[in-house]
Formats: sequence, structure tokens, C-alpha cells
Amino acid sequence: MRPLPGARILEAMPFKLVSFTGDQDFELIPDHTYVVGRAVTSDIPIFDPTISRRHAELRVGKATIALKDLGSSNGTFINGERVTDGTLEAGDSVTFGKVVFQLKTPEMGSARLVTTGQNLPQPGGTIVKQIAMSGHVGAAIVGEVAQAAGAHDAQGQLKVAGASTAERNARKLSLLLEVSQKLSGELDLDKLLGRVVETTFDVMGVDRVSVLLKTESGELVPRVSKSRLGDSSAQHVPRSIARKAVEERVAILTDNAVADDRFKGGASIMLQSVRSAMCIPLMASAEMVLGILYVDNLTATNSFSDEDLQFLIAFGGLAAIAIKNSRFAEQIQREAMVRSNFERYFAPNVAAEIAMQQGAVKLGGDKRPVTILFSDIRGFTTMSEHMSPESIASLLSDYFTEMVDIIFANGGTLDKFIGDAVMALWGAPVPHADDPDRAVQAAIAMQRAIHALNAKWTADGRPSISVGIGINYGETFAGNIGSHLRLEYTVIGDNVNVASRLCSNAKGGEILISDPLYQVLKEKPPVEARDPLAVKNRAQAVPVWRVKV
Repeated sequence: MRPLPGARILEAMPFKLVSFTGDQDFELIPDHTYVVGRAVTSDIPIFDPTISRRHAELRVGKATIALKDLGSSNGTFINGERVTDGTLEAGDSVTFGKVVFQLKTPEMGSARLVTTGQNLPQPGGTIVKQIAMSGHVGAAIVGEVAQAAGAHDAQGQLKVAGASTAERNARKLSLLLEVSQKLSGELDLDKLLGRVVETTFDVMGVDRVSVLLKTESGELVPRVSKSRLGDSSAQHVPRSIARKAVEERVAILTDNAVADDRFKGGASIMLQSVRSAMCIPLMASAEMVLGILYVDNLTATNSFSDEDLQFLIAFGGLAAIAIKNSRFAEQIQREAMVRSNFERYFAPNVAAEIAMQQGAVKLGGDKRPVTILFSDIRGFTTMSEHMSPESIASLLSDYFTEMVDIIFANGGTLDKFIGDAVMALWGAPVPHADDPDRAVQAAIAMQRAIHALNAKWTADGRPSISVGIGINYGETFAGNIGSHLRLEYTVIGDNVNVASRLCSNAKGGEILISDPLYQVLKEKPPVEARDPLAVKNRAQAVPVWRVKV
């Protein structure tokens, strides 16, 4: 059936869910349902300890997405409000546990400001006052503040009483000291932002409060938004006001936005009801803007005074310091957790370097060329039948310690121990230009170290061992599975199976390498050809070389 003249055909809108840190994004196809969770089988896997195994469900429509929390432990939030069921629109922020995402469309790719709900107009409200900010708190607490648009004589909304100016200033200082102590004691960012909002309601007569924080890409993302009136819908912050506050580092007071001609014809109903508002940049230093704190009143015009704006600047300075400290504490905690996990796989100095790099290793995985080494003790099962458990543990401990030290010394990654076997990687998760050469040099050093161990063990009356080593090179899926509390690396693919088969066919004291590995070596060791190796699921046998140790 043909559409009626003038009718608009509604096309499905493509969506992308992008994480606050930018390290994860997911394409969302219309008319599909996705389960968000910590389980690796989830449609949208988020490996974070605050995420439940089955956390939430997303049903993608033509222009919106229906969201349902699946009974998660830490909750699901839309634009800072916890929800059981809700609707996501382009530009909305959604938080699963403590992991924040934004719903984007292709048109939003270059946007510098993330807003919520409907598209807002570019102009701002009537700016009656703006104050340049230096990033320092003290100057704005008491006294007169230079102004850009003359005196503003509103009665004000600050809940501080005093018989004289001196008494009022003293009470403001006392209140700010109390606020500083309250905020500085909270290092959890979500709880801290909640305290900032609740404290704003406690000290000022405002209807709504919003905190937006900058991402690494410079976008402003809503983190928490609340209304005194019980309005559960998303807070709208005028774009130009927010942008001006951040880019020019100015605190802004606006009045009667609904009467401004620039807001007519297309603004949302909520925005059109805004009468008076204040917006300040949250500055961690003179050059670092963390985000904005925005407050407004929906009914009274000319409701904020110079004193209100002055006090909000001081309060925002304390909040910014607390946010900076919270992020620093999170960074320290993250580095400690990541470092403790990575020291199982890397040398301590390498683990420390990776821990300090925010995006060095991402959850999930990708395809990349990797060098895979397997080593295995020959006849260990038979030998261990004649040894006590303590003797087996002591022997393996000495053997693994020596092997791991050599792997780390050559820049390799310890993937895992498999019984008495060792699996190591070069090229994942951190690649080097000479990874194949490093792997071969490590294998040669391992065989020489085993000779030295055997000599020592024989002198001590302990049994000697022989080890076969196989190494292959090729593209694999290298993945990081787990959570930030426990990361497990693995590589998957046919080339891993080839390395394992090479190890199985290597005799004690031998190092077998595949032809693809041999061809990419920058410094080729002396080798001799071995019979090609038949590998499952490969039509042709794999050419094999034996490295002369």
C-alpha cells in the first residue's frame, strides 16, 4: 500500500551503546533483544564485578529501546535514576551497576555534548551573570565577586540566616567546612555524586539538580539527576549553557529561560518550564574541568542572587576536589587489582607498566598474530608414581619457577600451567616487533636451564627430567575473559592446536617450530627439517623444523 501524500515513513534508527570510558561499544540492531550481563554468554558481556550475570534486557525498537532490569544486585539507571523498566532514547545515559554507557546514533558521532531525551536547541537561556573561574575555591566563598552584567538583586535561595553580613559569612564558611568534611570522606564516585546532589538540595532552595561529567573524549555525560518535585524523567540541561560553562570556564546565572525567544519553537516541555538556573564548571584545577553542576527552579523567575551563585561556585569547588580524589582513589585501586592479576602473567615491571595504561588491555578480545609456545615434561606421569606428593610439588615448583623466569625475561606472557605443561604467548596482549625471535630464544634458554637443573637434581639424588617444546606462529583470537578482579587470558584458534601438536611430537630435549614461525624470524637459528606434521582439520601437513640447541 502506498503511503498517503505527506506521510512520513518511519525508518528503523541504528543505535550503538558506547561505554563512558570508550573501551567498549555494541551495535544494537532494530527488532532484536539483548541480554546485558557478566556471563560470557551474554549478548552484551560486561566483565565488571558490579554487573550481575543476567543484569538487564534491551528490546530495540525503531526509535527507542525498552529496558528492563532483570533483578540485578546493583541496579540499572537511566540518566542517574534507578529503574526497573524504562525507555532509552538517543543521547540517554544508562548505567549497569557502576558501568556507564551512552546510547548513540551515527549523527551523534561528532557531538561534544551528550544531552538526554529530545534534541535541545543550540541557544541557551537569558544569561544575566557570568563569572570567570580560576579553579580556586577560596576567593568565591565570601565577599564581593566581580560581575559581567551589573548587580543582581534577587532575594536568593541559600538557606543561611544571619543578623549581619559578617555573621552570615561566618555561617557560610562553617557550612562549607561541614560540606567539605562530608564529601571528602566518600571515595565511591556514585555515592559521592549522590551526596553532592542531596547536599545541594539541603543548602539551597532549588527544584532540580544535575551533575554531568566529561569523558576522555570531552563529551558531557549525565551521571546523576534528581528533582525535588518527584519528577522521574530525565533532567534537561541547555546545551549552550553547559558548553559555555565548560569551554569558557565560567559560572553562569540565567533567568526566565521560557521567555527567551531563542527557546521558542522546538524545545522540550520540561526545558520550556525552566524559569531560573545556575550552571558552574566543576574544576579540579585551573586547566582541568571535570564536568558541570546545574540547578534550576521551574516556577519562580529572578529567583537566584549573586550570593547564590557565589556560594555555588565555592560548593562546586569542594565537590570537584572530592570527585578528583575519588577518581584518583579508583585509579589506585584499579592499578593495584590489575597489577596483582597481571603479575601472574608478566614480569613485575611489565605488569606495573600495563596497570598504569588505562586502555592497554581491554575486556573482550580481537584477532592478532601470536606466537604460541607449549612445553611438556616427558614421562612425568610414570615418574611421579614413584615419588611422594611433597617431592612432586617441590620438583614442579623448581621447574616452573625457572621456566617462568625465562619466559618473563624474554618478554613473554604466561598463559597457564596445564598439569606439568607450560603455555606461553608472545604478541598478546602487548605485542613487540620481534615476538617470534623472543619465543625461540626463550625455548633455547629453557632447554639449557633444564640441563642445569638436572645436573643439580642428580647431585641431590633427585630424578632428572626431559622436556619437549613446540612453537607456532599465526593469527588467533586473543581474549581477556573475566572481571577486573580476576582476568584470564587465552588464545583460541587452529594455530594454538598446531603449537600443541608440535609439542606433543617433540622428543625430550627437542624444540620443534612450524614453517610459518621460521619464515618470520629475523635471526634464524640453525635448524634441520623434520617430517611434516599432520594436524586435524588441515588438508595439508604442516612443515616442521627442529632447532639445534
